[in-house]
Amino acid sequence: MYAVIVSGGKQFRVEQGLIIKVEKLDAEVGVKVKFDTLLVNNEGKIMTGNPIANAYVEGEVLAHDKADKINIFKYKPKKNIRKRQGHRQPYTAVRIVGINV
Repeated sequence: MYAVIVSGGKQFRVEQGLIIKVEKLDAEVGVKVKFDTLLVNNEGKIMTGNPIANAYVEGEVLAHDKADKINIFKYKPKKNIRKRQGHRQPYTAVRIVGINV
């Protein structure tokens, strides 16, 4: 059984026990959160919707952290203009506990 959930404007294909990194959530570590489902495949039986009524995916918040740094470097040739910038996107690690239909 797997499901497609939406969180932070992104879609994730999840199964029970999978650990995913979603956009930072306002939830404490150890708290269970619910995600809306767009698709559920239950042993070949596919249900779709936006979101599916009475179906949700439950996950447990494991940690809050920042992703690896990405470097942004902009320059203009022949003008001696250089700009370096870094960015670390915050995320929340979530373990999928169950898919409820």
